[in-house]
Amino acid sequence: MELEKRDIFERMQAGESIPLNDPQYHRIFEAVSRTIKLSAELNASTDIDQARELLGEIIGSPLDLTTTVFVPFHTNFGRFIRLGKNVFINHACSFLDLGGITIEDDVMIGPRVNIISEGHPVEPDNRKVLVLNRVVIKRNAWIGAAVTILPGVTVGENSVVAAGALVTKDVPDNTVVAGVPARVIKLLEKK
Repeated sequence: MELEKRDIFERMQAGESIPLNDPQYHRIFEAVSRTIKLSAELNASTDIDQARELLGEIIGSPLDLTTTVFVPFHTNFGRFIRLGKNVFINHACSFLDLGGITIEDDVMIGPRVNIISEGHPVEPDNRKVLVLNRVVIKRNAWIGAAVTILPGVTVGENSVVAAGALVTKDVPDNTVVAGVPARVIKLLEKK
């Protein structure tokens, strides 16, 4: 099937790279404009229920009543964020989700966390290409304050990412990682 005929959002969800000159790239900008408008409303929320409802509108599916998001919260797209039950997201987090972000049940995310699922090639001639790679935060993980998680990373079940860490590769289940770049500093006992 010709590239121009395949839906750009389906290609994005499949993890395909998208060049700036893609004939459907304008659709990304249209979706981002919608998200910017809704984000202004979200970040003016006066209570948790209102924030939950508006974030549900941004991501395109209702948030479970056990999930709490403190504003301000920032996302560039929103439609590729998936949030489980009993998730807590603290103030001033930024999710760049064009590549997809999945946060499973019982995850805690500290303030000023950046989750990034998109990037660009290093080579100057290709730098305008959007490279997409899903981020997954598994059940019962705890992401500390001011953590940055880069594209393609999976944070394992029950794991802890210490405050200030830069996560560049997968975090195994039941571990604590810390540092820049993050590395395993402790194994957690399985229950």
